[in-house]
Amino acid sequence: MTLQFNEQGLIPALAQDRFDGQVRMLAWMNREALEHTLETGLATFFSRSRGKLWVKGESSGNVLRVHSVTADCDADTLLLLVEPAGPSCHTGRPSCFFKRVGPDGSLSDQPFEVTPFISELERTIRDRQASSAEKSYTKSLLDGGIAKINGKISEEAGELVAALAAESDERVLSEASDLLFHVLVALRARGLDFGQVVASLASRTKQSGHEEKLNRKKA
Repeated sequence: MTLQFNEQGLIPALAQDRFDGQVRMLAWMNREALEHTLETGLATFFSRSRGKLWVKGESSGNVLRVHSVTADCDADTLLLLVEPAGPSCHTGRPSCFFKRVGPDGSLSDQPFEVTPFISELERTIRDRQASSAEKSYTKSLLDGGIAKINGKISEEAGELVAALAAESDERVLSEASDLLFHVLVALRARGLDFGQVVASLASRTKQSGHEEKLNRKKA
């Protein structure tokens, strides 16, 4: 099987953030655009209105660095796993997908783009941090600072260890969820996010675990 370009010699290409899973944009490629993408590692598309190739972010700097290109089962759609260097939508928003479709087919702009659940949870934690409400467990942790958050992480880690050793799968999942939540809160307290953790993990796949540990000791 070969790639199935349409009558105009084009194929749709969906760009997805390889670290947090967010769908960034959809555009079209012809064979030349695909070849340029594979050669340069920068997402390159074909503009139907202008009739020429364009490199995403060439003028703005908001490029999409392509990690891999995969075709679907019918070979008529491409999925680009990318590392975005900024917003991907021409509106300045991170993703082009932010218009909710109502039951009657009407469209309404949403304040946030569609994201995987872990990103939604991080957004909720950010909202709690900025909230003026007095009653919020998350806010109390953030207001308590790293020392308080560290105490909860140590507690939850211990409970997960105990569950892994002798408790049910349900308990393991529950304790793992608690631990991950508190890790996300800790990252927020430091101004970091889960996507950066995934990126750090991805960078380690280029070397063995033993090499990575050795390099950490040297550092």
